[in-house]
Amino acid sequence: MFRLLSKETNIFSIPIYIGFLSLIVILFNVFNINTLNMISAVITFAGIAIGYTLFNKIALTRRSHLPLFLYTVFIFSLYPGSVDIGIAVALLSNSILLIMLTSNHDRLSKDSYLLVGSLLAINYLFLPTTWALTLFVLFHIIGTSDRIGLNVFRLFFGIGIIFMGYFCLMYYLGYTSFDERYLPTTTNRLMTEYQSLTSLFPIAILTLYAIADHFIHFNRKSPSSKFKYTFLLTFLIAQVLSIFLYMGENYEYLLLATLPLTIILSRYLRFLKKFWKQEIGLWLITICLLLFKLNSYFNIF
Repeated sequence: MFRLLSKETNIFSIPIYIGFLSLIVILFNVFNINTLNMISAVITFAGIAIGYTLFNKIALTRRSHLPLFLYTVFIFSLYPGSVDIGIAVALLSNSILLIMLTSNHDRLSKDSYLLVGSLLAINYLFLPTTWALTLFVLFHIIGTSDRIGLNVFRLFFGIGIIFMGYFCLMYYLGYTSFDERYLPTTTNRLMTEYQSLTSLFPIAILTLYAIADHFIHFNRKSPSSKFKYTFLLTFLIAQVLSIFLYMGENYEYLLLATLPLTIILSRYLRFLKKFWKQEIGLWLITICLLLFKLNSYFNIF
């Protein structure tokens, strides 16, 4: 199966994967459709569709079916049928954010921080628990920009524009009291129960081993690969921080980490020297994700 998925993709591959994912999600949730779910589902799948295109844009995996297949299995297994509107907006804004920050045009990637700040503010208004993403962008500016002060100003100016517009609108509509939900405290939301995530532990261990393997062979990597991997790893850490602090039993938060996890794992499998290790690794990831999906229906663990 690994050899089959290692074949080069073509221009029709991504639409086919998106269509197949949409079909199986609809079939599994055909009796759970309402207006709000449809709105969040459309936003969610818009972000997922952009995510498919990011594999080639980030260029850390070969143009093969492997990352597309793993991403499809991740989404199918972790998507609960309907997600909170905040998670849906976060998935879409994260994908747009990555498109801008990974742009090959330096002027576009460096001059878009006003828009990036606006996206971060919108993300925060819908889901305050994603505040760690702002730290990720700040680290990115410090690590890549030659005009740090100016770009940080642009970032916070974009954030300020959205916040001022939002506060003015709420004041005009008569909402004059502060909503404490905009302060993302960890009370009663810190992860303490891991039993339902048992089937995902092998994937977590494999991810840690993949990251360790990257740094063991760090000197063999090209400068471009080192930079992109560090960028992706920082993004993953920001998502994991939100997951660990605020997920609780809302396992839809795991969707936020699917894109970087897919790239890290598919890249690791591709560089394994033994074919049988590649095959076992692929099946291990797939089976663990499907067990998690089954557990959500039958409470196996």
